[in-house]
Amino acid sequence: MPGYVLKGHMGPGDLPPDLEGLWHAQRRIDLLGGNRTLRYGVGTAIRSLRRLGVYPSEIGVDMLVLAAMVHAADTRVNRVQTSQDAWTRELGIGVPVSDPDRWAPARPIIEGMLRFLTGDHWTVAFRHRPEGMADFIRRPVDGLHAHRFDGVALFSGGLDSLIGAIDRLEEGLFPLFVSHGGEGAVSRPQRDLFLDLVSSYARGDREPRRLRIGMTFSEEAAPGIGREDTTRGRSFLFIALAAMAGSGLGRRFSLDVPENGLIALNVPLDPVRLGSLSTRTTHPYYLHRWDDLLATVGIDGRIVNPYWDKTKGEMMEGCRNPGLLRQTAGASLSCAHPSAGRWDKSAAGRLSHCGYCVPCIIRQAAFERAWGRGADPTGYRINIHGSRLSTTAAEGKQVRAFQYAVARLGGRADRARLFVHKPGPLLEDIDRLAGLAGVYLRGMNEVGELLRDVETFSRAAEAEILA
Repeated sequence: MPGYVLKGHMGPGDLPPDLEGLWHAQRRIDLLGGNRTLRYGVGTAIRSLRRLGVYPSEIGVDMLVLAAMVHAADTRVNRVQTSQDAWTRELGIGVPVSDPDRWAPARPIIEGMLRFLTGDHWTVAFRHRPEGMADFIRRPVDGLHAHRFDGVALFSGGLDSLIGAIDRLEEGLFPLFVSHGGEGAVSRPQRDLFLDLVSSYARGDREPRRLRIGMTFSEEAAPGIGREDTTRGRSFLFIALAAMAGSGLGRRFSLDVPENGLIALNVPLDPVRLGSLSTRTTHPYYLHRWDDLLATVGIDGRIVNPYWDKTKGEMMEGCRNPGLLRQTAGASLSCAHPSAGRWDKSAAGRLSHCGYCVPCIIRQAAFERAWGRGADPTGYRINIHGSRLSTTAAEGKQVRAFQYAVARLGGRADRARLFVHKPGPLLEDIDRLAGLAGVYLRGMNEVGELLRDVETFSRAAEAEILA
């Protein structure tokens, strides 16, 4: 089935060309609002950075415009309606940039990393911004950088990003934290958690600062085509925002992506979860491609996951301010379905975690490893220890998949060394293979301990026995 193209459009005089190839439809995304301001949070991000004394490069602005187009295509083109296999889409984006010659060599890198990230086939085309749109940044005097940031760090509001922020601040570092707001169920806990950090680490005129963007698209990709909720490409937007901010620091910078090694590898729990059916938002291969992209377009930054060899439980145990972590960890948000609780009348909006998705299971295992059973302050809508869980219901599917994966691994290091290759290539991490296999093995052992007394059952198998 031919795919869909979204073409970035800047102003009434802009006439973006059609992308070459056989496409079902090509639709326009109006990137420019009133008073020559970039829409979808891009202009707001630029103004927020200016107030912090950070002036990104035009290439940095291009990066966020590119990410906006990726996010639009990823969220506005429904997989089931537009793909032959109900998953793999054909997506094209046309992106107006400040210097197409600079971006042209990056095209295969971007298309490859998006293919790896989302499982779709991507075509990316760059063209010059229209006349009069050459410079979106009003710059200060050359060489003047009023900010005091020494790097950039992602802050999602999750437990890993909380530990990452605490550790950096305890080390005396002063990164600019970057957040993607997303849905309301995420934005408020994220904000409240960051305010806890501010109150703990504000020192005179120096306090933790955060750049936040919220980006949603209401436009239809084509008549009758619904939105897509899998959002496999969200991390591209998240890191692109941080890269844009980093481009304004005036020095080489590290972009911290704090994620425990088990989730970063995200080895499929069973043989059917291959490719993008298992998310790859912080996989080492994907982060290496970000290094390639930044180097190609001339943004002087490097992506770093400081916890690539730590399980979530080990991150909790090693946190540099354990007292603050105990005060704030319960307010962090790990769940893959944070909005689902709004429909649960029994929860009355108090229980923000489902308790049975993959991130919730790993979270519970980490708390048990670090603080012992019964010490987890998180509100879960399902107590996985409290009842038998059906493997055909949402509450039991991921639990049973973990049980299967733990049993298949069998605590064997040789199998761990084999399994870590399944989510994606690790050729650039040959010297870290032992560490990657080790963190996978220890992480699965953490989960195995959590689930040791959890009972799952198959309704189909029971019905067959009864028959």
